[in-house]
Amino acid sequence: MPKQSLLKRFFIWRLKHISEKTFTYILSGLVGLLAGLAAVTLRNITFTIEGALDNLAVFSKNQVYFILPVIGLFLVYLFVKYISKKNIEHAIPSILFKLSKRSGLIDRSKIYIPLITAPLTVGFGGSVGLLGPAIASGSAISSNLGRLFHINQQTRTLLIGCAAAGAISSIFKSPIAAIIFAVEVFSLDLTFASLLPLLIASVSSVLTSYFFLGDDLLFNFNFSDKFQIKDTLFYVVLGIGTGFASIYFTKMYFFILQFFERFKTKLLKLIVGGLAIGGMLFLIPPLYGEGFGFINSLLAGDHLSALGTTPFDAFKDNIWVVIALLFGITIFKAIAMTTTFAAGGAGGIFIPTMVMGSALGNVVAKVINNLGLGFYVSETNFTLIGMAGLIAGVLHAPLTAIFLIAEITGGYELFIPLMIAVSMSFIIKKNAFDYTIYTRELALKGELLTHDKDQSVLTLMTLDSVIETNFIALNPKMTLGEMLHKGVAKSTRNLFPVIKKDKTLVGIILLDDVREIMFNQTLYDTTFVEDLMHNAPDIIDYKNDSMKDVMTKFQNSNAWNLPVVKDHKYIGFVSKSKLLTAYRRQLINFTKS
Repeated sequence: MPKQSLLKRFFIWRLKHISEKTFTYILSGLVGLLAGLAAVTLRNITFTIEGALDNLAVFSKNQVYFILPVIGLFLVYLFVKYISKKNIEHAIPSILFKLSKRSGLIDRSKIYIPLITAPLTVGFGGSVGLLGPAIASGSAISSNLGRLFHINQQTRTLLIGCAAAGAISSIFKSPIAAIIFAVEVFSLDLTFASLLPLLIASVSSVLTSYFFLGDDLLFNFNFSDKFQIKDTLFYVVLGIGTGFASIYFTKMYFFILQFFERFKTKLLKLIVGGLAIGGMLFLIPPLYGEGFGFINSLLAGDHLSALGTTPFDAFKDNIWVVIALLFGITIFKAIAMTTTFAAGGAGGIFIPTMVMGSALGNVVAKVINNLGLGFYVSETNFTLIGMAGLIAGVLHAPLTAIFLIAEITGGYELFIPLMIAVSMSFIIKKNAFDYTIYTRELALKGELLTHDKDQSVLTLMTLDSVIETNFIALNPKMTLGEMLHKGVAKSTRNLFPVIKKDKTLVGIILLDDVREIMFNQTLYDTTFVEDLMHNAPDIIDYKNDSMKDVMTKFQNSNAWNLPVVKDHKYIGFVSKSKLLTAYRRQLINFTKS
């Protein structure tokens, strides 16, 4: 009681002294701080596990990679089964679903679960990233802060975007790219009302990162090679290459997930996936964990260090063998990442995308430089722009890609080649896939929020909110007299569903259908409901129809009421008037600044 009383007193004080807008700014700063702490905690736990396992790897060389992923995945399996008892969810898709269908409400357990499952997965060699789990933890924190302070759905959505921006800002120390990521991926409106909280959260988070990690950066290199106009065609080639690589990345992701669906138990998926990852790590050590060390070595021009110890060390003097090995990373990073997910691991796809892009960019540069045609391009620049191209293609986040690399390099010297490669990659991938790994499943179900306001409003609406059940149901065997006595006389509606005893909908009757005969008593015992009923203009499927589908059915049928069925059983009607009223109300709430 004292705690509730104190909180209630705070709410009263806040309403009197702090405006809603000012309170949102305060919360955005707090969310940025906490999201930054979550990201720092996640990194430190993972690095601690990796450091402890490094000594083991020294003694056993690459052979230890066969068993480490299995151990990590098994620990995650035990944690999920006996402690959290909640299935692993892919971070960004899960958050997008919560925003569209759960009013941005995220379970408290999502605050700490990613801080345990992701380090176990990545620290033991799972080929995934930490950004997704960091965003998941930060988003859960912001959602529950919103619940604590009773903020509305719109502000809660904004704060979840602030958490995402905070996580990126903390990990990459790139506050501008972090803001743009929140806008591109979470479909936030870039207005002053949303921009300022995102900015506050991003700055708060990056300051948190500097406080705990100092000047330590993920990418340590000195930018020296400027853009040259003569290299323009090669950047176009790189953009095309990253576009097709993005298509490959996406197709491989869904193919492997579908392949693992044939395994009936999680334990079998774990064993098969863990051993597959171990085999890939033995042959290609840079696939271990996130891969920041690999990227840094490429940026430093040290491809031998980037590749590490492999079974092909005797042939590394041949540059074409090196190119083949780097291209192998381009191919197998997507496979290793998705296998980690399919086997039950936790992580994100953002950083694996960067690793794959860096390898591809470096490969393209090395091929150009070693063809013997007298051309030379900067391998460092191509490595950076390869990362941007994959981010733009795989995630459909071109502006995030451009500004992230610009901030990493500490300037805008590569802005032109970045725009060339990113635009090419994005166009190619967008033409092949309308949606990303993050959004495909939600889009197919009509549960994805986008920058299209009409579509987003329909997505936020729920069928339950517009279903009406105050209709009197008729049995097809009823006589006209029974229908008039038990139905028409007692109903306030002019529409009657006709259902069997098992609640299966077989037709409808309008009052207009019986108006001319309802006073003809000679028909009361000889005319039956089944003689008068007719099919509905269309039927709404509760489980399979999105609100966009519902709107389309009303438009195509010109009906004012349509029945709703669930598993072929009648549950009620939706009226066009109530649907449009609910739409207008949701649109007003959605567009409030």
